[in-house]
Amino acid sequence: MNEKIETSLDQMIFRKTNAQLGRHISVTPTNSASKHLAYGRIILDADTPQVTFSNDDRETGLICLAGAAEVKTGSEKFRLGRYDALYIPRDSQIEVKADPQTDLAEFSAEVSRRYPLQYVSYQSISSDKTLHFKPGGPASTRDLNILIGKNVEAGRLLIGFTFSEPGNWTSWPPHEHAQMLEEIYVYFDMPEPAYGIQLVYNNTSYPELVTAVRDGDAVLIPGGYHPNVSLPGHRIAFLWAMAAHREMEDRQYGVVNVQPAFQQGGSGLEASRK
Repeated sequence: MNEKIETSLDQMIFRKTNAQLGRHISVTPTNSASKHLAYGRIILDADTPQVTFSNDDRETGLICLAGAAEVKTGSEKFRLGRYDALYIPRDSQIEVKADPQTDLAEFSAEVSRRYPLQYVSYQSISSDKTLHFKPGGPASTRDLNILIGKNVEAGRLLIGFTFSEPGNWTSWPPHEHAQMLEEIYVYFDMPEPAYGIQLVYNNTSYPELVTAVRDGDAVLIPGGYHPNVSLPGHRIAFLWAMAAHREMEDRQYGVVNVQPAFQQGGSGLEASRK
């Protein structure tokens, strides 16, 4: 991993991915360290009120980060409010309209099968203790939300978001899942001067990647341990999306290898598997 990170930082870190109006795809398997995942934003307002696109052979997850949107696919129409999600099968035509403005994160991965269209309201997952829980202990407590997980039939995608407590670590204890899942973190809702520190490493003594992350930044995690930490007085908030390497078979949340030196208390993700 040392050599790959040193020579491919531009394939792992993408800055200010929320800077453009319209639909803009920042990360794809052709420009990043990702094998399956693609990520972009759909930011619409009165000047750019609508986009239409096809997802071809890629299943798609849309997450509403701000405002609201009307999403139409086939004969179905949905209204997404903040933190609502929509899983859209491959080979779909998708139309998104601002209501009256919106910021959507778009994640996708190629799949061989077509899985059912499914809307997920944030309210529905917030009361499910296996989809919304607060893992961690002193200095590592966070609020974890699984939007597209075992509640949605899909081929590769797992998607959710995490809020830290100010000054706390998340993805702690450090863990990795590279044999089954690749991942991306996308930081959002972190107004200046807030920032965090993201690590990605296999070398447990001297991590290969340590970088500041701010609102709109995305970090690819093709493998390795990947904890992060927020500033005192400021939380971090990030979307996470994973893609299974083997369609369906590897699509399992919470199956991780904890860094050996920190194994004593488990991963903190066990609640998701009950």
